Amino acid sequence: MGDENGTTAPWTVQSAGIALRDGSVTAVQLVQDLQAAADVLDPQLGTWLVRFDEQALQAAEAADRELSAGVDRGPLHGIPLGIKDIIATDEGPTTAQSLVLDPTWGDQGDGPVITRLRQAGAIVMGKTTTMEFAIGRPDFAKPFPIPRNPWNLDRWTGGSSSGTGNGVASGQILAGLGTDTGGSIRLPAAYNGISGHKPTFGLVPKSGCVPLGLSYDHIGPMARSVWDCAAMLSVMAGPDPSDRTSMARPDGVAPSLTGYLDRLDQGVAGLKIGLVTNRRVADGSSPITRAVFDAAVGVMTSQGAEIVDFEVPLYDELCVAAFVALEAEAFAWHRPMLAKRWSDYGRPTRMTIIQGALVSAGDLVQIERVRQVARRQLLQKMDARGIDLLASPTTGYAATPFSGAEREALSQRALHTPAWNTTGFPALSVPMGFDADHLPLGLQIIGRPWADDSVLAAGHAYQGNTDWHLHQAPHHA
Repeated sequence: MGDENGTTAPWTVQSAGIALRDGSVTAVQLVQDLQAAADVLDPQLGTWLVRFDEQALQAAEAADRELSAGVDRGPLHGIPLGIKDIIATDEGPTTAQSLVLDPTWGDQGDGPVITRLRQAGAIVMGKTTTMEFAIGRPDFAKPFPIPRNPWNLDRWTGGSSSGTGNGVASGQILAGLGTDTGGSIRLPAAYNGISGHKPTFGLVPKSGCVPLGLSYDHIGPMARSVWDCAAMLSVMAGPDPSDRTSMARPDGVAPSLTGYLDRLDQGVAGLKIGLVTNRRVADGSSPITRAVFDAAVGVMTSQGAEIVDFEVPLYDELCVAAFVALEAEAFAWHRPMLAKRWSDYGRPTRMTIIQGALVSAGDLVQIERVRQVARRQLLQKMDARGIDLLASPTTGYAATPFSGAEREALSQRALHTPAWNTTGFPALSVPMGFDADHLPLGLQIIGRPWADDSVLAAGHAYQGNTDWHLHQAPHHA
């Protein structure tokens, strides 16, 4: 399959899995090709903090031996992944892209999500760049790579799962892990033109991940296609005793190697999808974003979805709650280190976290009340109107430049992601087209708690009728 430039379509987890099984490629060849791509692209794009080249090749050799012997661990067997560098891995280190984190923090070994991915045959290629402690913006004053957008090197990747986002988009990895506290999977997914899923809160355990806002944090998959994300989530989902916030699905359905893949073909025919019409979303989106979003909605309509306008109750409060509470939760965790090593923190990080000192216990109690009331009102309204899913642009603007960005594009109102961290509802971003500068724009699909399968199925149906996710950036392997 070719893209708009007539070049070969990029690898996906799905296509690579087919090739591994029909013998047209080996896991070793995949890893070597991706490492060669990283040799060229990483100096331009700032994707990697550390690469595990030798260990990745050893894992690839083991995958090839098993597949040749008829041992098939599932869709991720032999698939190379990148891991955001706030998630611990056996190879180490875990720095959270900071001078502050105790170097021994990562000595705990693989977190449960990494263990599950390895057991499914996935290959860990290394640790990808992030914003310091998964918060803030690029900091040119610190000795870490600056992640750049493969669609335009003068543009940001979005954060904080920056290196995973540009690594997938540039073809240095086939998929990877991100984390999302206010949009940090979905924002880089939108900016880089890939797919990214924030699961229902509690569906994926967070042990072994440096916390930002513990009651808002999510670990989720990032990949080129929704199929790829579903393959990863099938492996990652399920509670773990090491994480008190992780939970089993209330319907009792246990995860399996293909669980979410088995439900991908539900489509959207007959579903009622509510378009988020809140003023904050409209005012925080550019005219071209709104036009591209309207076209994406048209695709879902052509697939049999019923589209209606829907105003989310307490939407502004949900967005503000995420920003305020995550700062307070982050300050609680960082307070001892801020007191001792203030100047070792990057300025964007410390100036964001320190605002949490202004949040009182009473404020946090009130935020929790708002969260509970808003969830209840939202579900009641969805029930009353028969709404299955919600949709909005992921962000109001495409990737921002490192300097000279429009004020509107830098506003919190341009981020249409935080409300869903406050509710904990599943939310997916998929590519939906381009702006006038040929920068990707994202479509966000939101579901009820634990309805990750419906969210992924809707995104998969959309990608079955569009090819935005297969377009390749100018800087790619």
